[in-house]
Amino acid sequence: MRKVVVTDIARTDLAVVDDLAGYGVATVHEALGRIGYLGTGLRPIQRGTRIAGNAVTALCAPGDNLMIHAAVEQCTAGDLLVVTTTSPCTDGMFGELLATSLRSRGVRGLVIEAGVRDVAELNAMGFPVWSAAVSAQGTVKATAGAVNVPVVVGGGLVRPGDVIVADDDGVLCVPRADAAEGVRKARARIEKEEATREALAGGQLGLDRYDLRSLLREQGVEYLTAAEYAEEE
Repeated sequence: MRKVVVTDIARTDLAVVDDLAGYGVATVHEALGRIGYLGTGLRPIQRGTRIAGNAVTALCAPGDNLMIHAAVEQCTAGDLLVVTTTSPCTDGMFGELLATSLRSRGVRGLVIEAGVRDVAELNAMGFPVWSAAVSAQGTVKATAGAVNVPVVVGGGLVRPGDVIVADDDGVLCVPRADAAEGVRKARARIEKEEATREALAGGQLGLDRYDLRSLLREQGVEYLTAAEYAEEE
């Protein structure tokens, strides 16, 4: 691993980032063809928060948050810090003091594939976090890593400047090159879903709305009365 801090990353336009935040993880994920989801291992410590931000990445040694401190300096307004480790770690690598520092720089939240602590304080200050663990176990500041390099989080690739969308459904990474397209496709999906919602509210069945009856027939599904079913048994 090259020990480096990259200082001048390209970022996605914040207007695009904010639009993606409004649509949320599930809608954008579906709109882009079900790509970019960072897995079920990252869970929010709060509820009801939906954000998006430009990824600033930090690659740390397990149990060592030195590079988180280095990453804070590289953060600007509208960013979202993404942290992972070189091998699995559940230690509480981030807490209220680091959140205070990030907030002063306009950072919108944290995604960390490790542990977080000071959960009550983080919730009280309204700093959103998605983490792989909650742990009181502290860390040291001793081992260099890297900042603003591509990292793998939850099995997905995150590059600096990609858009991270996070809400109660989990965390999604939208590549910077695909962000504007993601907005267009998410908007189209929302419009389609609204038409479907109105139809379902009016009594139309999903079987008919999605033309699923023909699929059931193709799969050999039979409709029998209870008496017919009992007789065949």
